[in-house]
Amino acid sequence: MNAHIEFCQTTVRYGRHVALRNIQLEVPGRSIFAIIGPANAGKSTFLKCINRTIDFVPSARVEGQVRVGGQDVSRIRNVYELRRRIGMVFPLPVGLPLSVYDNVAYAPRQAGIRDRATLDELVETCLKQAMLWDEVKDRLRTLGTRLSGGQQQRLTLARALSHQPEILCLDEFSIAIDPVTTMKIEDVLLDLKEQMTIVLVTNLVQQAHRIADHTAFFNRGALVETGETEKIFNRPDQKITYDYVTGGFG
Repeated sequence: MNAHIEFCQTTVRYGRHVALRNIQLEVPGRSIFAIIGPANAGKSTFLKCINRTIDFVPSARVEGQVRVGGQDVSRIRNVYELRRRIGMVFPLPVGLPLSVYDNVAYAPRQAGIRDRATLDELVETCLKQAMLWDEVKDRLRTLGTRLSGGQQQRLTLARALSHQPEILCLDEFSIAIDPVTTMKIEDVLLDLKEQMTIVLVTNLVQQAHRIADHTAFFNRGALVETGETEKIFNRPDQKITYDYVTGGFG
């Protein structure tokens, strides 16, 4: 397996609380990797370690290593460049107080793109990938914060894609989106995995079953087991994994 992301005996503590415990895990490149598990399993903490948004938590302490492309992320000096490489979509939309167009064009402009035709094409492409273009193409100058909750979430996805990231982290991206749109975005993700690595945290176990190549099951901060998705759902090694994916608890 060609690992794009590696957790090497990684433990994360928030003060005295252990959020992740001695995680040893590899995420292959150009695939969809799902993280499943009940509440407080450490799933979101796992994502935050990848692009170092864990740094924003004053009480957090990371032990061990997290590597992206073989490089220990804790040793990367330009953390802004790291986060440009790793798009992140959180459970609830975090919109910039800008127009729909400028929300998506913000990162490319910061990267030095000024040509209007190039920006126009990039904005349209990202909004289409987020299944939002048809709803906003006639009001691109409207404030993004005036869109509905589900539209704002898709705008956040479009903004993450505008970085043209090598890794896309999705933390419960569909929580504010209707089921039909969610299924359409899942189809987009299946196409996008040809270009990037996608790490998907989801409480919808069937979503992981539908689209993930590999799945990891976390519980109480520990990695219970990981493997190809079909094995995790149909022939898991651990009874607790079977109980979770069949709805026995959650």
